[in-house]
Amino acid sequence: MTFTDLAIDPDMVDALASKGILEPFPIQTQTIPLALAGQDIIGQAKTGTGKTFGFGLPIIQRIGLDPAPGVKVLVVVPTRELCVQVADDLEVATANRATKIVSIYGGKAYEGQVEQLKAGAQIVVGTPGRLLDLAGQRLLNLKEVQEVVLDEADKMLDLGFLSDIEKIFQQVPATRHTMLFSATMPGPIVALARRFMSKPIHIRATDPDEGLTQANIKHVVYRAHSLDKDEVIARILQAEGRGKTVVFTRTKRAAAKLVEELNDRGFNAAAVHGDLNQEQRERAMAAFKAGKKDILIATDVAARGIDVNDVTHVINHTVPDDHDTYLHRAGRTGRAGKTGIAVTFVDWDDLHKWALINRALDMGQPEPVETYSSSPHLFTDLDIPAGTKGRLRATSLSAVKAGSAGTRERTGGPQGDRDRGRGRGRGDAPVRTSGEPSATGRGAAQAPDAATPAGEATGEAPRKRSRNRRRRPAGDSSSQPQG
Repeated sequence: MTFTDLAIDPDMVDALASKGILEPFPIQTQTIPLALAGQDIIGQAKTGTGKTFGFGLPIIQRIGLDPAPGVKVLVVVPTRELCVQVADDLEVATANRATKIVSIYGGKAYEGQVEQLKAGAQIVVGTPGRLLDLAGQRLLNLKEVQEVVLDEADKMLDLGFLSDIEKIFQQVPATRHTMLFSATMPGPIVALARRFMSKPIHIRATDPDEGLTQANIKHVVYRAHSLDKDEVIARILQAEGRGKTVVFTRTKRAAAKLVEELNDRGFNAAAVHGDLNQEQRERAMAAFKAGKKDILIATDVAARGIDVNDVTHVINHTVPDDHDTYLHRAGRTGRAGKTGIAVTFVDWDDLHKWALINRALDMGQPEPVETYSSSPHLFTDLDIPAGTKGRLRATSLSAVKAGSAGTRERTGGPQGDRDRGRGRGRGDAPVRTSGEPSATGRGAAQAPDAATPAGEATGEAPRKRSRNRRRRPAGDSSSQPQG
């Protein structure tokens, strides 16, 4: 089965092929023919199985090769990160068309979004709050909308966006084509969704013998101790075959602390959490997708916007709150048919919570085994080379930096530098190898001999010695010039 077999226009088939997307996933083969015919759909599939193209290709094709200016398609998503990701995917599909796409979300200036709307964008991907904001200011006209999509619909309804969704539906034409897509779709959510749709067909693209979790993801669960978690994570990050990795934390503070700790240990990590502004979060996501950063520390606010096919490992710093959250976190790996590993740390107080998740997903996991950074089974379970420690050696650190496309960023956080009292400079942090001159940064901080005075190791002038020298008599020959 190919996209051509599904009656997708040749220009979009070519656009997908240029990105290596040649064969449709099950949710796409089931959805596309019905959507092209104008059938309302509730589409359910596990995350990472191609839901975006499942609704995206039909709506792009239905509005024509060269649609008139004005909003014809409205895609509503729950988070800023998912908004950007969906818009990016639709841009791929429309590469050979005149169709214009704009992403509308809060935390970013109005001007650029409004300019794109005035320029005649035909497809709008947005979050409920900013959509209603612009519509209320009459900057967003929804009266010509033909296609409406709710992506991650269960999350929007669960998060209390129902009233906002109702207001949005009141502003679009009563005659329209509507689709809802999500990885999970509990009965009550389906009942609410049906209020906005006309005789929808419910599609489930799952294998009944596979269980709720993806078969190509290996799930590993450990009972870990909080003081040892950073060391365990640092060793997991050196496992054989480890590619891009997402680490989920429960709080923003934990995310900020962990990214600083990992960078201080020589890794190449970025963070996405609520204390960062939108521009900072977008930069972090872009660096992660481009491979400039290979570790992303995230809170759940960002989970549904991480759509990167080459994530090999997901690490849950703490147990997720429920089985749906676990599914979405673990679903960041094993995407597009690839294999992945999901590692979960269970605190003593969270054993009951993990038991509920294990039962709800019918995972059949044994009771989490107590695990330390030195536990032999940690190394064998996750293919970690024997003797691995939680801090990258100089040679490993050099390789990490060389593989970061020449990015020149400090590897250590500023607070970490101050805490350790090391003389790190504010600029780049090259690794010092034997025979190289002393320099500021991580290598210089670790290199000085113990007998070397701290001031000389950091390149600071010994000011106190200068003051003593000025107080000596002019004829004292013991004073030596200082460069």
